[in-house]
Amino acid sequence: MAIPESQLETWSHQGSVTQSAATYNAIKKVLEATDTPYTGKNYKVFLQGSYGNDTNIYAESDVDIVIQCNDLFQHDLSELPETQKIAFHAAYANAAYSYNDFKRDVLSVLTEAYGDNVKSGTKAINIAEGGGRRKADVIAAVEFRRYHKFNGVYDENYDEGICFYDGSGQRIANYPKQHSKNLTKKHKDTQEWLKPVVRILKNLRGKLVEKEMLADDVAPSYYLEGLLYNVPLEKFGNCHGDCFTESINWILKADRANFVCANEQYYLLRENSPVTWRASKCDEFLAAATKLWNNW
Repeated sequence: MAIPESQLETWSHQGSVTQSAATYNAIKKVLEATDTPYTGKNYKVFLQGSYGNDTNIYAESDVDIVIQCNDLFQHDLSELPETQKIAFHAAYANAAYSYNDFKRDVLSVLTEAYGDNVKSGTKAINIAEGGGRRKADVIAAVEFRRYHKFNGVYDENYDEGICFYDGSGQRIANYPKQHSKNLTKKHKDTQEWLKPVVRILKNLRGKLVEKEMLADDVAPSYYLEGLLYNVPLEKFGNCHGDCFTESINWILKADRANFVCANEQYYLLRENSPVTWRASKCDEFLAAATKLWNNW
């Protein structure tokens, strides 16, 4: 028996945004205070993740915030010929203010404001819920540039993202603005069906975890968004049930090795990368989702 249209329609709804917006604005105000150690530097604060992309569901509580310093940047020069790499290093000197300096300063600002509610996690600075505030994860990041050409500071070409370092010292580079822009465009191109179907998948994942049919860490929201981003436009429309079945059936038959992340900077399914989904976990999610659909 298929999952009823009424259940899919309920799952498609966006979660509450009022408390999340208040949480973001309160933390943003703390980060942008005029007496921080990084006052005077070029930085910006913005949302990413489910609340930033309007794909949040009622079961979600975390608010994902990025504070990005643009007075320094990390880079990937692997596509450049050797002559252009030499030209790059001649043009750009190492910044005196480092990523570690910036993260330390951000952590000190948040700790002063929220005390013991602040913990430095593997990737983000975690702020516990309390006082009407939702749990929040703050990533201290710097600009990231993947270069395609460098003939001088006035003749360069690169994709701009963000990067930060995890607890093991591994650099994680990603492209949240491209992700959000591309996801929103696809949403509009599907007559605004994409994001409701993302929320259906996220609620379905929650049901699978609840029923112990799937481990909690198998299908992160970011990858579910990427999975649906690859589905052709004509598979969306009519009703929630049609959108879900047409999308999942297409994904099951497709060559998923060529799927891209919604940011279109990485392939979605690749091994040994901190920003890609393992194919085996994608397969596990699809198998569990199909089983739940067929045995509802």
